[in-house]
Amino acid sequence: MKLVVGLGNPGSEYEATKHNLGFWVLDAFANKHQLSFSGKRGEAQTSRGVLDAPSGNIKFLLAKPQTYMNLSGRSVQTLLHYYKISLSDLLLIYDDLDLDIGRLRIKKQGGAGGHRGVSSVISSVGSNQFVRLKIGIGENPRRDAADYVLSPFRKENKDKVLSAVDDAVKALPFLLDDKIVEAMNRFNES
Repeated sequence: MKLVVGLGNPGSEYEATKHNLGFWVLDAFANKHQLSFSGKRGEAQTSRGVLDAPSGNIKFLLAKPQTYMNLSGRSVQTLLHYYKISLSDLLLIYDDLDLDIGRLRIKKQGGAGGHRGVSSVISSVGSNQFVRLKIGIGENPRRDAADYVLSPFRKENKDKVLSAVDDAVKALPFLLDDKIVEAMNRFNES
């Protein structure tokens, strides 16, 4: 089974914020595949599904940690342990300040890049060897980073962001089917 974790913060006050792009992607993917987040396990809202891929049926679990961003690793570690999922079957989706708004970047591994949610996951699972799908939110140098990521997108950027979420949804089947290089070639913008 694959574990797909979208990072974000629970609660209606955070729904529209930049820091919740991981949740946005999972919601859009679940909606496209007629899934609902009716489960709850490991301090996360969860949804199970099966992808009919060329290589066969792939079981997956979508998870939106409800621990708040900085403690996301606790939820991820619990889910990996409970479902006996290997770290190589973890995919993390999140926002990235270092990428321009709306840019997608898929990576096989890497550091946290200053993202506290990713840092929490790396610390909790004891490794940085997992696939990531990042969506750029651009950095606004005039504001504190915490204030910036917890604010909504400006109207003029909304189309770029929604297009990136749509691309992320299209990339997920490749990533679930372990076609990471193909996904990188198709969806990473240079």
